[in-house]
Amino acid sequence: MDELDASIVRLLQSDARVSNRELARRLGVAPSTALERVRALTRRGVIRGYGADVDLASLGRRAEALVSVQLRQHQRATYEAFRETVGSWPEVVTLFVVSGSSDIVIHVAVQDAERLHAFLVDRLGTRPEVARFQTSMVFQRHHNRVLEPMPAEG
Repeated sequence: MDELDASIVRLLQSDARVSNRELARRLGVAPSTALERVRALTRRGVIRGYGADVDLASLGRRAEALVSVQLRQHQRATYEAFRETVGSWPEVVTLFVVSGSSDIVIHVAVQDAERLHAFLVDRLGTRPEVARFQTSMVFQRHHNRVLEPMPAEG
């Protein structure tokens, strides 16, 4: 990834709705160059899509938590089945397969503490593959929206 590609990625992360003409103007290149570079970044999988950053509280999801889950069995089929099922639940924002004392970390966002408790006890806690879980409430969240490429080692 050269500096022009990195600049395109940086600008699109901060404003994915910028027009191709405006993108080209900001970069100091021809619109055809900007368009071809964006298409190439998309083909290479660097740009995977575009989306809206939505405020969870505005969607009625005022209670957030990170739930660390330890599974009973550590087999690929168990991980995949759990990830597919639980990852599709509407309360789940993000599901991570991790290393360490937990196997899975789930970012959950629901209406309130009562709904969070119901989610944990009635849904997650009844899954046969769950050995135990630990919940941490999220009080504040900061998400870095613009990521820079990391320098190559060497």
